[in-house]
This record gives sequence, C-alpha cells and structure tokens, in this order.
Amino acid sequence: MNLPELIDLLRSNADANLATAMSRYMKNHFPFLGIQKPLRSKLEKDFIQKNKNLKFTVIQGLITELWNLPEREFQYTAMELMIKSKIWKHREAVNLLFQCLTHKSWWDTVDILAGRMVGAYFMTFSSERDRLIEQWMNSENIWLNRTTIIFQLNYKAETDEGLLFACIESFKDSREFFIRKAIGWALRQYARTRPDAVLRFVEAHDLSPLSKREALKHFSNK
Repeated sequence: MNLPELIDLLRSNADANLATAMSRYMKNHFPFLGIQKPLRSKLEKDFIQKNKNLKFTVIQGLITELWNLPEREFQYTAMELMIKSKIWKHREAVNLLFQCLTHKSWWDTVDILAGRMVGAYFMTFSSERDRLIEQWMNSENIWLNRTTIIFQLNYKAETDEGLLFACIESFKDSREFFIRKAIGWALRQYARTRPDAVLRFVEAHDLSPLSKREALKHFSNK
C-alpha cells in the first residue's frame, strides 16, 4: 500500500460524530477523521508493513508527508511508522524528531516522541545528548522543554539521575501546566527505581503543588 492509498483508505473510514468528540477531547486543536486506535491500527497495518524497511530518506519523506496532513490520525500513523522502522537507529533522524516535536505539538504526540523515540535515540547516539538537551532546555518552546524532562521515562536503572534532576531544577518555577505535570510524571516514574532519591529531591526543592502531588502519588505515607 502506498501513501495515497492509505490516505484514501483512512478518509473513507471517517466518522463525523467520533471526529467531533475526538477533536473536543484535544481542546479542538486539531481536526480528526474520527477513527479510533483499534480500527486505525488495522487500516494502517499493510502500509506500515510495506514501508517500515525502506531507506531512511524514503521513510523520512513519508513521515513528513503524513505530518503535514491536517487530520490528527495521520500524525498517529506517522509515529507508528517511526516506531516500527526504529527511526532512532539513524543519526540523522534527530532533525525529523525535532520537526515533529515542534510542529502540530500537543501532549498526545510529544509524549510518544519524547518517551519512545527521543529516549531511544539518545541511548543509541549518546554523544548527541548533552548538546541537544542543553539547546532544548534553553528553548522557548515548551514542548522541547517538556521533552528534556520526560525523555528518560523508560530508562529505569539507566536513568542519568543528575541530568534528570538538573532538567527539573531548571523548570521547577515554571507556571506552564505541561511543564509542571511533566516534572511530577518524571519523578513518579523514577521513584519506581530510586524512591529514596526522589523523596530527598522533592523534600529539598520547592516544587509546585501539581508537580509534588504527581511525584508522590505512589508514596502511601505522603
């Protein structure tokens, strides 16, 4: 299945009622076709299978085209193609990840890009990490800021604790909801690996009530 065929297939399965509800759930930031994940996964399966092993430049082109389409489901398909093709194994993929993080940005795409793909990319190309994280921490783009906080979500014992805490310290006074939420989420996740370290960090820093509440959700005595 080629891209035009996929586009036609997804659009032919649009559901206007579901589209309205799905768009409303995303604060009406994006139009939707109204295709829920189980059906979308079924419809896109052949396209993903036939294109996931192509050259990186070809996959990059497909992802870019999908990302530029208006309906949100096409960005979801683009991310599925990224995952199935293991886009993070290509050093040059960072430019594509940056474009997707900073365009049509909302939590539903950024969290997958950051936690699944950026995290894996920095595991694969560790020499790129510090330079890019510094740039993204200093960016005025809140989604790049959020990425620096949550890209280690799946690292567990391999988490760079110093970097995690440094990123959080840089943004702990932010009034942005998505930053405060990310801080709490990252700490809560890391608490599964090093609960004592997270407790000490929370106690030593004046975090927002939201960040602190999220960070300590799994501590029954808090």
